[in-house]
Amino acid sequence: MALERRSKVVPSLLQEIIVEILSRLPVESLLRCRSVCKLWYSLISDPHFVKSHLNLSTCNTLYAHHRLIFSTVPKINLKSCSLYDVMYDNSVNALELDYPLKHPRKSVWMVGSCNGLLCIAIEEDTLFIWNPSTRKSNRLPYCGRKAQPGCYVLYGFGYEECTDDYRVVEISCVFKEGAKYDTVVRIYSLKNGNWKKIGAFPHGIPLDDSGKFSNGALHWAASKDFGSSYSWMIVSLDLAKETYGEILQPVYAEGDKDLTLGALGECLCVLCNYRGIRAELWVMKVYGVKDSWTKLVSIPYLTDPGRDQFSVPFCISNDGKLLLQFGSKLIVYDSKNSSSSEIQNFDECLEACTFVESLVSPDAPSRPWR
Repeated sequence: MALERRSKVVPSLLQEIIVEILSRLPVESLLRCRSVCKLWYSLISDPHFVKSHLNLSTCNTLYAHHRLIFSTVPKINLKSCSLYDVMYDNSVNALELDYPLKHPRKSVWMVGSCNGLLCIAIEEDTLFIWNPSTRKSNRLPYCGRKAQPGCYVLYGFGYEECTDDYRVVEISCVFKEGAKYDTVVRIYSLKNGNWKKIGAFPHGIPLDDSGKFSNGALHWAASKDFGSSYSWMIVSLDLAKETYGEILQPVYAEGDKDLTLGALGECLCVLCNYRGIRAELWVMKVYGVKDSWTKLVSIPYLTDPGRDQFSVPFCISNDGKLLLQFGSKLIVYDSKNSSSSEIQNFDECLEACTFVESLVSPDAPSRPWR
């Protein structure tokens, strides 16, 4: 009996060790490992393993499974490279990506990144949820919006944890006579596979940028007025409740400035550019608490920037390095010694974001038979 119990324990321990090793491998290796045997295929395809692998990869402080993805100009393309190489080697070995509906004359817009999935828009009206690591993609159905003059469209992409669902939000804004406008907001559920309208965008009109995902909500910079009475505010959309709110901002220093909204990990952030003098990064340490806004770093403009400004950082390392875009260049700013270096071997960049390699599927989960 003792020998029988031992024989059952050993295979169980062996399987736990195998899972522990596999969960630390990169996605490319795991895709090959699925062909080893039926057991490994089953282990790697299991939703619990997919989440465990994602959590370990996300928490890796050396960015072993993190990548930078960027769009290039003048030739329209998407490329990807190791985030670690960018942050610590100041050079890139970028790979050209075969994204859905790739075409040299069709624009591509990166809406957002979440759990290894990217939402991309082709020509601003064809949407995909795409996993660059597994090369799987899912084209979203058309939302039903009718083209009309004076209309522009914004998107946002995020994850609703309670229902394990990915959501895409579309905001269409139509300008009318007398500085009036209408907004129509639709939300797509990957789990349900459909679009639906929700309440119109409140507090004015969103400015021209994708929604920033943080703490289960998407966020847009918005303005109630334009011209001399221009106002800048942060509007949130809770993806679970489908309700809007406003995020109170920090008290900025006086001076002529441009504000840009962003997200770093789970924290909302605002980059405040003081017109060629300096850029200050504010981070909201506790979501929704105004007093938790903290000025993390002030980045000086070492030369006359002309029309170029710093972007919101794509990444901040534990040792104080910030990865930012400056014009069409990528810059690593070291906050500890106040030095900056330009990334070498880098094409002109239109936009960029980071993502973690994952096995998360862009497809809707299969529904059980009734």
